[in-house]
Amino acid sequence: MSKTTLAEKVSESNDDQATPRKPAPQTAITFVYQAKLAELICNVSLTWCKSLTTHYLTITVDKPSKENYYTCKIDLKNTHCWGKKGLKSFDIEGTRVDIFWDFRRVKFSSSPEPCSDYYVALVHDEEAVLLLGDLKNDAYKRTRSRPCLEEATLLHKKENVCGKRLFCTRTMLNAGEKEHDIVIENSLSGPGDPEMWISVEGTVVIRIMNLNWRFRGNETIMVNNVPLEIFWDVHDWLFCSPGSGHGLFIFKLGTLDSKDTDCNSNGRKHDHVDSPIGTTTTTEFCHFLYAWKVE
Repeated sequence: MSKTTLAEKVSESNDDQATPRKPAPQTAITFVYQAKLAELICNVSLTWCKSLTTHYLTITVDKPSKENYYTCKIDLKNTHCWGKKGLKSFDIEGTRVDIFWDFRRVKFSSSPEPCSDYYVALVHDEEAVLLLGDLKNDAYKRTRSRPCLEEATLLHKKENVCGKRLFCTRTMLNAGEKEHDIVIENSLSGPGDPEMWISVEGTVVIRIMNLNWRFRGNETIMVNNVPLEIFWDVHDWLFCSPGSGHGLFIFKLGTLDSKDTDCNSNGRKHDHVDSPIGTTTTTEFCHFLYAWKVE
């Protein structure tokens, strides 16, 4: 009996976290953190979203009851300098929480997420519960806060990207560590059978041939002697009309059993082995990539 992969489970899920099966109108990256606010454990989501006409950041703080939440939307295309630096406040359990930001000198690459010269700070009780960006000293000075003793934990990253043959992203093995460049390339048209390649830091680590039969699966590779598990489900690329569905890729820290370790003991840099869902942990950071093919 074949094992059900994590990608298959996520694809078939109908919960509120599932991505709608329709073309993504814009690229977006969402980071979900777990933070302690007013002695309560809350989920904090930051979504960077960009299209031809809009570019904004949405911050959502879910309260534990899940019945109430606070949302702050920041327009990153605001041409006025005063609109790129601001403060908004809300209450949790009767205590004040502040969101500070400064995008006056922000720099972007092709991603909707900034690459430098900015900060976003979530401050409670004079502690920076969550601090993003490279201008940390500026943030501490302006907010008059100190680093939090209980840092927010990055739970997962969700990303929507659009492309034809190539899809590029960056992922990390553990929250807060260095990100690795990942490129997914496909060949779905032409005289040969459809294929797909996944590269990490410029090296092809997975090649899937006969994609019509292997459109869903998972493998574990070694990156700097650390196991990275990659799940994929590209059913909609192959069997749905163009632009009507996405491919799903999941990257997460894997665990290798003794058999897997033996298979990878020959020292090759990017060996990969088949890995069932049972060999992974569910509490580690996960990166969900939704790849939309456009014509």
